[in-house]
Amino acid sequence: MTDTLVEVRDLKVHFPITKGVLFDRVVGHVKAVDGVDLKITKGQTYGLVGESGCGKSTLGRAILQLTPTTSGEVIYNGQDLAKLPAGRLRSMRRHLQMIFQDPMSSLDPRQNVESILVEGLQAHGIGANRDERRKIIGQTLDAVGLPGWALSRYPHEFSGGQRQRIGIARALVLGPELIVADEPVSALDVSIQAQVINLLDELQEELGLTYLVIAHDLAVVRHISDVVGVMYLGALVEEAPSDRLYREPLHPYTRALMSAVPVPDPEVEDRRERILLAGDLPSPANPPAGCRFHTRCPWAQPTRCATERPVLREIGASRVACHFAERIASGELRPHEVKVQLVRPEDEGETPGVVSAPTEPGSFV
Repeated sequence: MTDTLVEVRDLKVHFPITKGVLFDRVVGHVKAVDGVDLKITKGQTYGLVGESGCGKSTLGRAILQLTPTTSGEVIYNGQDLAKLPAGRLRSMRRHLQMIFQDPMSSLDPRQNVESILVEGLQAHGIGANRDERRKIIGQTLDAVGLPGWALSRYPHEFSGGQRQRIGIARALVLGPELIVADEPVSALDVSIQAQVINLLDELQEELGLTYLVIAHDLAVVRHISDVVGVMYLGALVEEAPSDRLYREPLHPYTRALMSAVPVPDPEVEDRRERILLAGDLPSPANPPAGCRFHTRCPWAQPTRCATERPVLREIGASRVACHFAERIASGELRPHEVKVQLVRPEDEGETPGVVSAPTEPGSFV
């Protein structure tokens, strides 16, 4: 897989913060996505993980132009989607579809399954008549494992897993190339999650689909993804092939995420290193200067971390945004305690945390 289907270049999505009684004025911006670069090749599954509020879903919606972008480029098959006129962008949406997180709220309760699926076909002029469209819909229902009698039923008559299959069918019926799946199994039971994940895998093999899977469940991402990107506070901090990322995480934030994944071996679970992050996620309206993770990082150093924002650079097969990734991986730098300072209302605008200098190698909070 060498052909790039989607390339995101320095993408930013900032939401204005307004204040005022009679007239609103902009007093700041929430930097939901702030300078993201990534590539997705044809036939690949790209997994995107991170804490809630880090900007994963906003990035996915911005790639599909469902959320307006502030700046940057989203190149799909050589065309910048952000610069396309509305009519041209609408015709492109046939090739770019989304599976939403909540299968119930994403389906119109007043429409039966047939009208939900035929709506997209009619909008894009697919199928010469009703019989031809019903044939396409029937093939799509069969592909997602739903019976033909489901066409006359309404969303509330199905289980959560079946509703998610309807959402997948709605995305597939137009014959897309790229599907953005935003937490596709988070609202489902564990047994149903496995069925939906396996279904996505099978459909990818049969139809040659390309996925961007957004999730916070590291086990789900590991199972389905070829490449994994880790987001923190609106930016990518690490990107690597799935097996390498889980075997050898390089960024301190990725190491902390991996240390939280339970291991089904009591002896290994008792011996392995755990990294507990101090403090809360900083506000995206007032992100820390320098490295955005330095206020919680057990490996943060007095130099560079608080003043210079690291770029996403290549280290082997990975891309990592950390000044000291090699020295951390080699063990030259040891984790230290992170002291957290409470921020009072009058301190608004100050850095929400203070990092102590390395004092006791081997100890961390």
